[in-house]
Amino acid sequence: MQIVACTYESHAAEILEIFNEAIVSSTALYDYKPRTPESMVGWFKAKEAGRFPVIGATGPDGRLRGFASYGTFRAWPAYKYTVEHSVYVHRDHRGEGIGIALMKELIAAARKQDVHVMVGAIDVANTGSIALHEKLGFSHAGTIVQAAFKFGRWLDLGFYQLVLDTPTQPVDG
Repeated sequence: MQIVACTYESHAAEILEIFNEAIVSSTALYDYKPRTPESMVGWFKAKEAGRFPVIGATGPDGRLRGFASYGTFRAWPAYKYTVEHSVYVHRDHRGEGIGIALMKELIAAARKQDVHVMVGAIDVANTGSIALHEKLGFSHAGTIVQAAFKFGRWLDLGFYQLVLDTPTQPVDG
């Protein structure tokens, strides 16, 4: 496995494939319809505008096996040291340690960017993702019950957070 910085040109189609599989077959993403290839243009532009990393893991064949990124947690300025992250692994490569490798890289990137809190919003039935986050030191910060409705049932959304030792000198404004 090789860790890479994902780009629109090299990885948009593979990220879209991973997103869409999660949308149609799981509650990892609270979305109903597969995304379009055009949606990836805006997704990558938002990551670039916010200076948010998109980190991928490729196999020996060069194909993307998973990716992780973060973005704005909430739109108000005082949240500037908090991000909401996500990590997705291709269905054929789950259980190979890709998720933990991607998250370690993402946490390192967050520290370099002076992030203080990383938040993961995880469907409470996604025990694999919860275990991954707990292994990395994330703690349960709360659950919003019946936050979403998908596949004919209500879904509970758990929030997991990791408090980092950065920035060393936070400032208002």
